[in-house]
Amino acid sequence: MLAKLTSYALSGIDALSVEVEVDAAHGLPKTILVGLPETSVKESVHRIERALANLGYQRPSGRTIINLAPADLPKAAGGFDLPIALGILVATGQLLPEHVAGWAMIGELALEGSVRGVKGCLSIAMAAKAAGITQLIVPAANGREAAVVEGMRVYGVNTLSDAVGLLTGQITMDPIEANIAGLFQKLNNYDVDFADVRGQEYAKRALVVAASGGHNVLMIGTPGSGKTMLTRRLPTILPPLTPSESLETTRIYSAMGRLGAGEALLATRPFRAPHHTISDAGMVGGGTIPTPGEISLAHHGVLFLDELPEFNRRSLEVLRQPLEEGKVTISRALNSSTFPASFVLVSAMNPCPCGYMGDPKHTCKCSPMQIERYMGRISGPLLDRIDLHIEVPSVPYQELAARQDGTSSTTMRSQVLAARNLQMQRFGGEGQRLNSRMNSRQLRKFCVLDTECQALMQTAMESLGLSARAHDRILRVARTIADLENAADIKHGHLSEAIGYRSLDRKLWAR
Repeated sequence: MLAKLTSYALSGIDALSVEVEVDAAHGLPKTILVGLPETSVKESVHRIERALANLGYQRPSGRTIINLAPADLPKAAGGFDLPIALGILVATGQLLPEHVAGWAMIGELALEGSVRGVKGCLSIAMAAKAAGITQLIVPAANGREAAVVEGMRVYGVNTLSDAVGLLTGQITMDPIEANIAGLFQKLNNYDVDFADVRGQEYAKRALVVAASGGHNVLMIGTPGSGKTMLTRRLPTILPPLTPSESLETTRIYSAMGRLGAGEALLATRPFRAPHHTISDAGMVGGGTIPTPGEISLAHHGVLFLDELPEFNRRSLEVLRQPLEEGKVTISRALNSSTFPASFVLVSAMNPCPCGYMGDPKHTCKCSPMQIERYMGRISGPLLDRIDLHIEVPSVPYQELAARQDGTSSTTMRSQVLAARNLQMQRFGGEGQRLNSRMNSRQLRKFCVLDTECQALMQTAMESLGLSARAHDRILRVARTIADLENAADIKHGHLSEAIGYRSLDRKLWAR
C-alpha cells in the first residue's frame, strides 16, 4: 500500500513542503530511502524500525521504499522520523489513509518511541498555514512556539503512540493555546536599567539619539569607562517589540534551535555580543546549506562588537552590505538564501593598544606607529557606515559615589518613543520608519538646510575631510536630533551636535 503524508524541511529560516511517500510491497525485507536525504536522515531508518518494534507496532516484512519529494531539495536533520513512521503504519495497514489526511507533522524519534524536539517549528507552522493546512503535530517541546501562529491547531506529542492515538481518535487532546498578549506582558521586561549608570550623561544622550533614529554607534574610551555597561542597557530604551517583529526574530531563533525550553516568543529585543575571534561565516551566516549568523540573531535588536579593532578584518567588512540594506544574501552553487539583519550596531574600542591615550591618570605606553596600526584595523568604508562616534571618559569618583540614580531607562525611552512617532508620521507612505534608513530622495525632502546650516556643513566637510556618505549620515543624525526636540526643521544647534558625534573623523584628520 502507498501512503502519503505532509512534512517540512528547513532551508535557512524558511520551511519548504516535503511529501513523504511510503510504499510497502512484497519481497525480501529491505528499506530504501530516496529523495536527496543527508546522513542524519538516512540514519533515521534504523531509529524508526527500533521505535516501531519497541512500541509493539508491526514492522514492514517486505520491501519498503520511502521517498521524500521533491527530489532536488536537500533534506537534513531528523525531523522526518515521525512522518516516516506514521507513513509506514499506513502503508502496512495499521493506520488508515484518512487518519493522516489534512495533517502535517514533524518530529525526531528516540529508540523507545519518544518524540524529540526539532528546529524551525515556528517556520513550519507558518508555511503550513500558508498552504491551507490547519492541523499540525509537533514534538511537545516545540508546541508553544508553533502555536503562536494564529489559525493553526497545533498538537504537541511526547511519543509516537500519542500521535497515533490523536490521529485515530483514541486519545483526546486539546490544541495548544498561545496567549500572545499575555506572553508579551509577562516577558517584556529587562534586568538592567540606565539608572544603574552613574555619570556618562553625554554618552546616554548619544544613545538616545541612536535609539531614536536607529543609528549605529562607535564608543571610544579607556578600559573600565563603562562602554559595555552602557551598551547592554541600550535595548531597554528601544521601543517594545511589536508582534510582527517578534515573529520575525523568533523565527530565526527557532530555525537555529536557540529558543529556551518552553519559550514561545521573544518579547524583548535581542542583544548579541560575539567574541572578536568570530569568523565571517559566524558573523553573517554560511554553510553548505546557509544558516543565519550573529547579525540575523540580532535582527530588531542590538549587535555589540567590543574591542572592534581586534576583530578579523574580513569579519568586519562583510557587515557593510547588511548595514546598508538590513538583510544579507548568501549565495551557494545550488541556491541562495536571504536572511533579515536589521539591527543597531554598537561597537567599542580603546583609543590605543594599551587603552590609556589621553587618560590623565595613566601614562600611554604606545608609540605613534602602534597607534596608527591599531586605528588602521578599521576601514574607512566601515567607519562611514557608523553614524555616531562618541568618547566615553572615565567616571570621576564623585559621580560614582553619588547616591542619586542616573537618568532612568523609562525617561530615556519616553524620548525615543516620541521621536519615533514623529518618524512614523513622516514616513507613513514612504515604506520605512527610521531616519537612519532615509534614501537620497528622502534626504533632499526632509533634511533641508538653511543658509547658516549649509555654511556649517561646508566647513565641516572641508575641515574634517568627510566623505559623501558621512555627509548624508550627519544629515540623518541631525534630523533625529531635531525630532527629539519636536522641531520641524533642522537648526544650527541640531547640525552642530550631529557633527560633534564624528569624533573619530576629527582625530583621524588631525593625524
